Amino acid sequence: MNIFRNKYIAETFAKNILVHIFLMVVAVSCLFPIFWMVRSSLMTNASIFVDQSLFPKEFNWQNYVVAWTKGNFAIYLFNSVIYTVSVVFGIVVVASLAAFAFSRLKFPGRDILFYMFVGAMMIPLPGSFVPLFVMMNKLGWINTRFGYILCMINVGLSLSILLLKTFFDKMPSDLEDAARIDGCNRVQIWWHVALPLAQPAIAVIVIYNSLNVWNEYILASLLLNDKAKMPLQTGLMVFNGAYQVDYPVLMAGLTMTALPIVVIYLMMQKHIVKGLSSGAVVG
Repeated sequence: MNIFRNKYIAETFAKNILVHIFLMVVAVSCLFPIFWMVRSSLMTNASIFVDQSLFPKEFNWQNYVVAWTKGNFAIYLFNSVIYTVSVVFGIVVVASLAAFAFSRLKFPGRDILFYMFVGAMMIPLPGSFVPLFVMMNKLGWINTRFGYILCMINVGLSLSILLLKTFFDKMPSDLEDAARIDGCNRVQIWWHVALPLAQPAIAVIVIYNSLNVWNEYILASLLLNDKAKMPLQTGLMVFNGAYQVDYPVLMAGLTMTALPIVVIYLMMQKHIVKGLSSGAVVG
């Protein structure tokens, strides 16, 4: 028995070692581009392609100053914050109301409308840009913050509605009946009962859509032409010259762009697993 037990322990230990080595390789492959970006942001344009060491010989912090001042980085950062907060707030409100209606109300065409939202998830994201651009052009909302925010809300609705509906479907009817006895109407039930129970799903929606809006580039480049209204990802293109690119300054801008969303993701990553795995338990 000891022989078999020792063999089992040895095999389990070897498997764990192999799994951890594999995960470490994957982690290094994901983190190395970020490290290389930060490293390149601290070099000069003359040494970035010459110095192949892991760490630069001299740290050139001036690149961050140039990116912030001459690159109008503060304006692009402010625009990205406004777009992210507005879009995420709009998605949470609209998606939660729609999901609550699809889950708890009965009306003609409910299932057809819901399946239309689910079917929209199968359309590639760039495939929706042409109709969005045409609609915004006819409404006269090209190169407006309001038009871009509406388009981004539309982009994030389908998945958000699907995720929230699964939570509301699991909501016990006794809670809704108790709220009615207390005098709550439909909107008050949505606000006081449904939303608090769906906090894990709302956390996932906030994180996912924040990443999506913060990193969006194509739609912003199509709808926004004024540099004063551009978000970070589009504004970074100002660092690309006609004949040469100041790569260290560009990398400094990319580092400052990635830093806020990386910090938020690291702080909120536990809510992703919690929100996706707790849909079967509500209340």
